[in-house]
Order: sequence, then C-alpha cells, then structure tokens
Amino acid sequence: MDRRKFLITSSAATAAFAMPNVLWAQSPKTVFRWVPQADLALLDPMFTTTAVTQVHAQLVFDTLYGLDAQYLPHPQMAESHTSENNGLLWSIKLREGLTFHDGSPVRANDVVASLKRWAKRDLMGRSLFLVTEELSALDDRTVQFKLTKPFPLILNALARQSGNMACIMPEALANTPETVALKQMNGSGPFKFVADQWVSGSKVVYEKFDGYKPRKDAIVPDFTAGPKIAHVDQVRWQIIPDRATAIAALQANEVDGVEMIDSDFLPTLRADPAIKLVKRSLPTIGVMRFNHLHAPFDNPAIRRAILASVNQTEYMTAMNGADFPEFWNDRCGVFVPDSPMASDAGMEKLTGKRDLAKAKRDIIAAGYKGEVVVILDPVDFPTWHAAALVTADLFKRLGMNVDVQAIDWGTAVQRRNNQEAPSNGGWNVAFTGNTGPNNLDPAGHLPMRGNGKKAWFGWPTSEKLEQLRLDWFAAPDLAAQKAICREIQLQVFEDVPYIPLGATYPVTALRKEWEHFQPQMSLFYTVKKA
Repeated sequence: MDRRKFLITSSAATAAFAMPNVLWAQSPKTVFRWVPQADLALLDPMFTTTAVTQVHAQLVFDTLYGLDAQYLPHPQMAESHTSENNGLLWSIKLREGLTFHDGSPVRANDVVASLKRWAKRDLMGRSLFLVTEELSALDDRTVQFKLTKPFPLILNALARQSGNMACIMPEALANTPETVALKQMNGSGPFKFVADQWVSGSKVVYEKFDGYKPRKDAIVPDFTAGPKIAHVDQVRWQIIPDRATAIAALQANEVDGVEMIDSDFLPTLRADPAIKLVKRSLPTIGVMRFNHLHAPFDNPAIRRAILASVNQTEYMTAMNGADFPEFWNDRCGVFVPDSPMASDAGMEKLTGKRDLAKAKRDIIAAGYKGEVVVILDPVDFPTWHAAALVTADLFKRLGMNVDVQAIDWGTAVQRRNNQEAPSNGGWNVAFTGNTGPNNLDPAGHLPMRGNGKKAWFGWPTSEKLEQLRLDWFAAPDLAAQKAICREIQLQVFEDVPYIPLGATYPVTALRKEWEHFQPQMSLFYTVKKA
C-alpha cells in the first residue's frame, strides 16, 4: 500500500474504532476535507503566531471586530460602540445571545480577561494597552476602555487577524498565564474543536456549532467581516506532510483542498479539469536581512549600495520559476502591493536601472575593506536557497569577499539569533519571509523595526522608523496612516534594515465543486459546494 492510501485509510480506521457503533448513523451530511500547510502542534492562538494555529483559531473563536477585504474593521461579536471625551473613552456592547461551545454565555468579564491576555503577546495589543488606563466590564454586555491618550486604531487592533488574534474565550481560560499554552478549547466561533478526535500528525476535526448566531448584516461575508455562516457540518484536516502525496489525494478526490501548492505542481493541477487554483491575496515578502552589528553591513552606505543593485525580477524568477509570473510580484516595497498602505514612495530605488559598476565604486568609497561576508544558505529550503545563490553571485560581481555557508533551515533559524561576529559563529546576511497580514501595516511588520538589540534578528537601530511607527498608531484617519506609511517606506530605503526581494502569493488547490473560498486566509465558514 502506498503512503497516501496508508495515511487516508489508517486515519479512517482510527476514527472508526474510536466511535461507538451508534454514531455511524449520525455522521455529518457535509464534510470539507482539508490538507493544511503544516501539522497543528499548538492550539492557543494567543501563545503562538504560527499560521496553522491562527487558521485553527478562526474556526473555534470569534473576535469583537472583523476585517473586510479592504482591511477595514466592522463589528463582529460587538453590537455597537461609542467613543467619547475626544477618543479617550470607548464603550463596546456585545451582541445579545452569544454563547461559548460549552453553552455558557459570553460576558463582558470574558472579554476583559481575554484582551488583557492577548495584549501581553500581540505587538499591536501591547501598543494599545500602553495607553490604556483601565479596561473594565460595566455590565454583562458592555466593556469600557479608558485611555490616557487617543488610540485611533483601537478597532483595527481588535479586528486584526495577524500576529496573535484578539479572540474571546471564557474568563477561566483567559486567566491562564500568557506564558502557558492552552490545551483546552472553548470558543464561541462557528465550529467546535473535537478534542477526542485530534490525532497529532494525522487529523484534526471541527464540528459545526449549532449555537452560533451569525450577524444579521446586509453585507455578504467578506474576509472576517459580515455573517459567519457555516455551510458544512464538519471540517476535517488531514495531515499529509509530503506535498506530492497531498496532490495525489486531491486528484483522487480523497481530500477537497490543499492549502499550499509548490510551483512544481502548478502545471499538472492547472491541466486537471477537476481542480481549481486559488491565488491567495496576502503574499509572503522575501527578506534579505543584514546583520547591523558587524562590518561591513553596520555601514548604511554599503547597505544602500546593495539596495541599488538588487533586481527583484531575478530573485522572483529564481525563487518561484518563470512559468507562472501571475503568482509573484517584482515591484514590491515595504507593504503588500495594492493594499491600503502600499505606495510608490522611493520605489525607483528598487525599480530603477541597475548599475553594478557604480554600486561597486560606492561600496569601496564607503570603506569596504574586503571583509568576509558570511551568507547563510539553507539548502533544504528551496526558496531561500535560491535567494542565497543569487545573492552570492551578486556580491561577487560587486567585488565582495563571499563565504556561502550551506546549512539546513532549522540551523539557520537558530544561528540567525547569534549576535557574535561572523568569524565566531555569527553571520552577515540571512533570508526569510514576512508572511501574510504582517505585511499590511507597521503594527506587526518585524523587518522594519529599528529598536536595536530588541529588534528582529539583524538588530537594526533607527529612531526615525520607531517614531514613524508610533505616529502611525496615533494617526487620526486613513489618509494620515497612508501618508505616514509613505514616510516609512522612504526611511526604510534610507536606513535599509532589510531589502524586500519581491512578493510571492501562495496558491491553494481545491476540488472544482467547492466555492466561496476566501483568498486572504483559510476560512471555512464561507466554503460550500456549488
């Protein structure tokens, strides 16, 4: 028996033996069978920012506000809100009749405890609570924020689906220390986590929550805004680590969707009339990361010379292949192309004519003394391995002394945290991706932070970037936010904490009969059969 059939049949057998015979007559009418991009190892969305945990949380939990496709906040669990005293006093009223999966009512005390735990983990939540004097429950359905100064993005913070989502859970669970990962799931979302059918490394099962009350909005479901109406009785995740095996299961109608498709499989799937491909709207932006603590990239002039040499088209072609350019973007700045905060500010630094001879002269004029440049090359991660090879070739053409060190991805992730000199186990250049919603705005955008040794690996220092980020949180409206993000992009191109290598859009494959799959994120309450 081949591996694919073994995985499918062994999981089915396990489930069969675990259930009493009487339950066979009660099997769900509609099941959506899904292969996530990774195994679900952690259940607590406030404990980890892992993408698969955040997708899991979208089924089980709900948030006070949701985001539409333009990333604007709309009430979700909230019925209404008021703002008084020049934005220093916010009251949020819950919708009536909200219940958790165990049947208990959702109360304002649950909201208060949940948001306090969330704010200890989430970057934007932390920023909100820095100006929060008091968060309290006025009655069972009303919570109140007393702020020390206005925080115009308060609703955006409560609606964010990236980082650690501000999900609402029972007070008893929310009182768990933020340093301890929850193992019990009791949410108020459209699906219930079936704990006794969770088999790590094999399957995860979610059942439709009949007690869920969708909003009665006139708008259609849009990203996480609008009514969340479950059209299937069960969502069943089948963990299949091998991509080829997952693709074979999809083509054999053993699963209904595969979350992440490698470019090698795109020609085969595009030719299959039973399969459709969904381009996700939130890309991963490739990151060339410099170590700012050591020569030569402690010198901003040298970093700027590298920026003037990078050709995003070359990187995107090497990282993704040339056959499907519709799934990548080689005109990518700091934020997601065509999203609200994206702009053309300073983009000529990336898209202008590349003059390697001038860049080589600029590097010498900036004081480069032939220091060895250690490039971390994760050979088992095709995307970043390709980026490392393109970079090594570019640096050699620029006259730099290059040492490409081949390692595995796990080692690269550990080593990039080493602040020692490159000659003592450190590094000069590493590669990674800034994923999905983290690229939408400054709130969770780790590569652009300039807070020194407290920053993401690479540890850049930029007081201007840090101040612009704070200014963005205080911006009174969308126009002001956009203007600040233009300044942020210009400052990134000046300080060069990193270089964006282009945007790669993940591709999901579905059986043709399934429709209304949300491109921003894997959300299962809109999916239904045609």
